[in-house]
Amino acid sequence: MSAAPESKKMITDVFVEGARKGWGIGIGSIIPNIMMAFIIIKVLSMTGFLNILSTVFGPVMALFGVPGEGAAVLMAAVMSMGGAVGVTVGLLSEGALQARDLAILAPAIYLMGSTIQYAGRILGVVGTDGRRYPIMFGICILNALMAMFVMNLLV
Repeated sequence: MSAAPESKKMITDVFVEGARKGWGIGIGSIIPNIMMAFIIIKVLSMTGFLNILSTVFGPVMALFGVPGEGAAVLMAAVMSMGGAVGVTVGLLSEGALQARDLAILAPAIYLMGSTIQYAGRILGVVGTDGRRYPIMFGICILNALMAMFVMNLLV
């Protein structure tokens, strides 16, 4: 008895299937994070809290050549990369950040991005001891700060 040969999917079918999955991810995850970030920045700006954030974190962020508002990007990055990108664009549209600031902050977004999400999605699932989380988060944050320092020297 011979087995029936497996039929291969056409490239167009593979493309359409991938596009559907990508659309689902974009609509279900990326867009809501970015929308939330825009709204948060607008609320912070309208309430004056963005100015307070800038004043409080200004001296620390100045070490990396970024205005104090850049701290909002880093706080968002720990929660969500998409959210951090949204915060960044929101701050850029408000005039609080410039292109140079984006170049300094971008590596940090990706080096420590979504740390909190990954803790639940990955570390919790594989059974990582919770006492190790602060060390793992600290490494991500330290890498991000070092990258910002280097980018400040380069740009």
